[in-house]
Amino acid sequence: MKLARKSGCINSEMGQYLCCCIQVEQSKVALKEKFGRYEEVLEPGCHCLPWFLGSQIGGYLSLRVQKLDVRCETKTKDNVFVTVIASVQYRALLEKASDAFYKLSNTREQIQAYVFDVIRSSVPKMNLDDVFEQKNEVAKAVEEELEKAMTTYGYEIVQTLIVDIEPDETVKRAMNEINAAVRMRVATRDKAEAEKILQIKRAEAEAESKFLSGQGIARQRQAIVDGLRDSVLAFSVNVPGTTAKDVMDMVLVTQYFDTMKEIGASSKSSAVFIPHGPGAVRDVAEQIRDGLLQAQAQGH
Repeated sequence: MKLARKSGCINSEMGQYLCCCIQVEQSKVALKEKFGRYEEVLEPGCHCLPWFLGSQIGGYLSLRVQKLDVRCETKTKDNVFVTVIASVQYRALLEKASDAFYKLSNTREQIQAYVFDVIRSSVPKMNLDDVFEQKNEVAKAVEEELEKAMTTYGYEIVQTLIVDIEPDETVKRAMNEINAAVRMRVATRDKAEAEKILQIKRAEAEAESKFLSGQGIARQRQAIVDGLRDSVLAFSVNVPGTTAKDVMDMVLVTQYFDTMKEIGASSKSSAVFIPHGPGAVRDVAEQIRDGLLQAQAQGH
């Protein structure tokens, strides 16, 4: 089938050639020669080619955009070897089709040589980090140099991109370790700062708790004093002939027995009173009374 198609195409071309006609496909041009000398560019369509007058087709040239990927190994300013991959998009110009066809024997090798020259003159002036940050500047330099050189040969540089920068594997591993160490250091600092804030807040909470607890104890003692005072006054009024000392002794005895009751009600209590006995209440009362009298004497 392929041979049949191929032979059919050959027969078709031979038929066109014998009929002095030539067909040029879309996105292509044909270079017409006469007795081996360039004469004109034939654009897409059907053209008359009087072969018996010495006219012939020298060749065809594509006008489509073509892409060339160039891998270039070079060294940075900080002595790191990298592989720079540049992608060049180019096409032949219709108005300069003859230059594009006759002046260059190998377009791709010519473009590759210019890319090597620009990259190996630009990258060694930069450190490795700068190469990554300024790859657009490198691409622009390559494109400008190619544009100046290839326009002379009838080619247009559509776009030039630096698509990848590949350092040596050991260098990439070292860069990743440096980055990981920096991030770990930042994380440790943030963790320490958070712990510091937590401890400060805990201390503030503890101080506030102790302050409130002190206020509560002070209010509790004030309430006890007020209650005792009211009890003494009420008892003195309702029971004639009793003194404040008698009332205070009775209140202390009552509190003593209430305390003993609470201790006895708890099976896990470990409180011990020494000396033990109701007579100890009198001693406590005398100590309190003597302390109050000494305070009053010092006040006068």
